[in-house]
Amino acid sequence: MNKLIGYLRLMRPANVVTAVADVLAGIAVAGYFIQSASGNFGWGEQTQMLPIILLCISTIGLYSGGVILNDVFDAELDAKERPERPIPSGLISKKGATIFGGIFFFIGIFSAGLYNPSSQYLAAAIMFCCLVYNKFLKHSAIFGPINMGLCRGLNLLLGISIIPSEIQHWWFLAIIPIIYIAAITMISRGEVHGGNKKTLYFAAAFYIVVISAILVTAQIKGNLLPSLVFIIPFTLMIFTPLFIAIQQPIGKYIGKAVKSGVIALILMNAAWASAFGVLQIAIFIVILLPVSILLSKAFAVT
Repeated sequence: MNKLIGYLRLMRPANVVTAVADVLAGIAVAGYFIQSASGNFGWGEQTQMLPIILLCISTIGLYSGGVILNDVFDAELDAKERPERPIPSGLISKKGATIFGGIFFFIGIFSAGLYNPSSQYLAAAIMFCCLVYNKFLKHSAIFGPINMGLCRGLNLLLGISIIPSEIQHWWFLAIIPIIYIAAITMISRGEVHGGNKKTLYFAAAFYIVVISAILVTAQIKGNLLPSLVFIIPFTLMIFTPLFIAIQQPIGKYIGKAVKSGVIALILMNAAWASAFGVLQIAIFIVILLPVSILLSKAFAVT
């Protein structure tokens, strides 16, 4: 039982839920849930659930594989800074964790490939970016946050790939998750030894850019009012702990800011779905929020 819990801890279950929210938001952006005049996809019989399920399984596999191997590459560092983690504590071996992560990566790419080649290419790109980050760029002050953000941006595109032709129309939206995750990664630098106020202010500026982009998109799409229902709590959730961390940039408060930033991805994705006029999916995504919060109480987010 202890080993099972150890493997679950490696997966970061609360974070995995946010990855599913990324894909659902991407599916909403693609217009898969909207009944168009040309009769593409809608809520009736034309909506196929299998592609949604496959892409959700794919992102679960990819995210889990990425964070599991993150702990494999960090085993020596964690032995000094976080000896309670599954690998440095001896609960899970590095070999066992490596195989576990590889299985999830396979599931992620295989599931995407069952749907279409575009999804599989994106899944492979996500895996590649995860490995590059874990092995080479994690400690890079500039390229590390960008690379981590790219993983999330590609994850949004994975959802959009449910209608492959829509990727060329909305690829630039992947820039927003890149900026957002880059901000969280910048904040997380001080989680162990304390942070730098200047870095936290930069992260706050990135947050403002993200919120502005969602607001502008919602306004253009004519869905600003319903989107505010999600954007306002999203803003409060990310800025409240960040302001506290700016006042007292110690590990305890920075950790809370990081945790809130990760879980708030669910609200951000709900805001995207609402901005594109798919309120039902936005509400469904929000339902994932208490699930992620509950899991975050049992399993570490970072």
